Amino acid sequence: MACSLFRRAFVLSGGGMLMAAMVGGLPAAQAQAPNEVVIIKNFMFSPMALTVKAGTTVTWKNMDGEPHIVVNDAGIFHSAALDQNDTYQFRFDKPGVYKVFCGIHPYMKATITVQ
Repeated sequence: MACSLFRRAFVLSGGGMLMAAMVGGLPAAQAQAPNEVVIIKNFMFSPMALTVKAGTTVTWKNMDGEPHIVVNDAGIFHSAALDQNDTYQFRFDKPGVYKVFCGIHPYMKATITVQ
């Protein structure tokens, strides 16, 4: 029981997912793919340019008091309206350059480069 609680706490802490998988007896290859976070605050994406490896999941988190919609200009992904503290995730499996903007405030722009 104590070991199980330790594993959960370690995973929930956000650090050491690879180690948590190894402690749990899972092979390292089954650990989650890398993740990146883009913060939406002051009507901006931060960072405005992000480079990630294929297989990375990007999470957008809205820290503004106004809703925002995360949209890809090529129509590959489109979030629902994100209220304050809401998140949206997309896994980038294919290399390329992805232009992102807010569907409500189109002047808010960002670029995700996937290698």
